[in-house]
Amino acid sequence: MTAEPDPGPRRDPITKAGYVLEFDEDFAGERLDTSRWVPHYLPQWSSRAASAARHRVGGGHLDLRIEADQAPWEYDLDGPMRVSNLQTGLFAGPVGSDIGQHGVHSQARVREEWENQRLYTPHFGVIEMRAKAIADENCMVALWLIGYEEVPEHSGEICVAEIFGRDVTPESAAVGMGIHPFDGPALRDDFTRVQVPMDARLFHTYTMEWTPDRVSFFVDGRLRRSLDQSPDYPMQLMLNIYEFPTEPREPAAAYPKHFVVDHVRGYRPLDRPANRLRGTAALAD
Repeated sequence: MTAEPDPGPRRDPITKAGYVLEFDEDFAGERLDTSRWVPHYLPQWSSRAASAARHRVGGGHLDLRIEADQAPWEYDLDGPMRVSNLQTGLFAGPVGSDIGQHGVHSQARVREEWENQRLYTPHFGVIEMRAKAIADENCMVALWLIGYEEVPEHSGEICVAEIFGRDVTPESAAVGMGIHPFDGPALRDDFTRVQVPMDARLFHTYTMEWTPDRVSFFVDGRLRRSLDQSPDYPMQLMLNIYEFPTEPREPAAAYPKHFVVDHVRGYRPLDRPANRLRGTAALAD
C-alpha cells in the first residue's frame, strides 16, 4: 500500500493493490449484524447490561451513542466512565477467574459466563474506517485492535485512530496512533498524537497497514506514521465512543452523544489464508 499525496477527505477505493477485501461493513439495513460484531465492551469484566452498546443503524451509517441514562461500564475498575463499543471477538475464562482479553486492571475478574467468539480476527492486513469524530471535551472515539489473547502474551494493541473531543477544532485534530504492548514481550510502547489539518467532525478515512515487520498509519490516504515492529498473532477490532463524565454532570439535554461511522473494512494480503468469518461477514474472493 503506497501513500497518496492528497490529504483531503474522500472515500478510499475498495480495491487495494496486494490485498483482497475480506470484511466489508457498510452498515446497510436497520439492524446491527451480530455475525460481525459483539455489541459489548469487554463484558467479561463487567455485566451484560452495563457493557451493552447504545447504538443505532440506519441510512448506511452506524451511530454509537452515549445516552443520559447509561450506566458506568464498571465503576470499581474505571470509575464513572461510560462506553458504547462493538468488537469482533470475545475471549474469557470461567467466572471468578482473571482470564480474559485486555485485563489491564489487576483486580478484574470474570463476572458472568460468556461464549467465546471469533467473528473477525485478522493476522496482518489493512484495516480502514470512515467516520466522524465528536468535539465534546468529555468524549473520545477510537478504532483499535487487541490480541484475541488465547495466549496471554498476545496482548498487544494497535491503535488505528484515537481522537479526544477536546483536541478537535474546525481547523485540526490530534489523532492518536501507535502500539501498546501491555503484557506482550515482543512489542515496545510507541504511541503518539499526530496533529492533522482537518475538521474531524466531518467524515475522514483512517487506515492502518499491518505487515509482518511494520505497522503504518494513514489519514485520508496520507501516511502519518510507520513503526518498525508488528504483533504476530490474530487480533480483533474494537470500535467505540467513551465518555469521561465530570462534575457537575451535564443536563439530559446534552445527550445523546454520537460517533457516526460510515464503513469499516478489513483486507488480507493475497498470500495469506482467508480468515474464518461467520455469517454475512464472509465475502467471496
